[in-house]
Amino acid sequence: MPISIQPDDDLQDLMKETWAVRRKVVTIGGEMNTAGWELDFHSHAKAQLLLSLSGIVTCEVEGGIWIVPPQSAIFIPGGMMHRLAIAGKVQCYVTLIEAKASRTLPSTCSTITVSPLLRALILRCAEFPMNYKRGGVESRVADLLLDEIAIAPSGNLHLPMPSDFRLRTIFQNMMANPADRGTIESWARRVGLSERTLARVITAETGMSFGRWRQQLSILLALQWMAGGATVQQTAFDLGYESVGSFVTMFRKALGTSPAHYMSEHSVKR
Repeated sequence: MPISIQPDDDLQDLMKETWAVRRKVVTIGGEMNTAGWELDFHSHAKAQLLLSLSGIVTCEVEGGIWIVPPQSAIFIPGGMMHRLAIAGKVQCYVTLIEAKASRTLPSTCSTITVSPLLRALILRCAEFPMNYKRGGVESRVADLLLDEIAIAPSGNLHLPMPSDFRLRTIFQNMMANPADRGTIESWARRVGLSERTLARVITAETGMSFGRWRQQLSILLALQWMAGGATVQQTAFDLGYESVGSFVTMFRKALGTSPAHYMSEHSVKR
């Protein structure tokens, strides 16, 4: 069902209405212009696929933060506690999937690459009334949508979140000042650890080295800022890189393309 949400509208009430619909697949979506909307930690029996066509959506689950850039989607299994945040003008679509229908879908939260067919199926489902007639064309389109979700490749726009309070202190400080390019040694001193202990703990809790974890944070912040209109040059400066070239090199190694080309490829395609 196409929608248009403005800052004063109650998006949460609309979502509750949608969750109550008893259909295998229900999709709503459209343009959302919010002053900074958040839905605190919650869960529901239905699985959820959120497609972003423009703007950035952030999802936090236990143990990680997921960024959904334009032209990407995030899959959240049913029953998983999660928090969503949307800021500014965003065009997105939410597909809710009943528990039985989601048994062949991923069991963990993940970003997925959206093929042209998957995108078209999501937009088509959004045109159906929520209480569509069972057994008709709507049901067949819904079945094909589920098949496409099941085979969609996973993305890597995920930041594992450590539970250790010292590592969370580092994360909070990095978020407050992303331009701080302190070494692992200097960060270890700030939280009262040795460099070796910090390296061991962060690898054990995130599966990443300290440098790789900080790089992933930089990528996610860069995608947020650039989707909001920041230039590559400004993004590199705000992340503390000494030159635009060093930032572009890091971004290209991580995502396989330059920041400008990535954002162009992930711009709204009507």
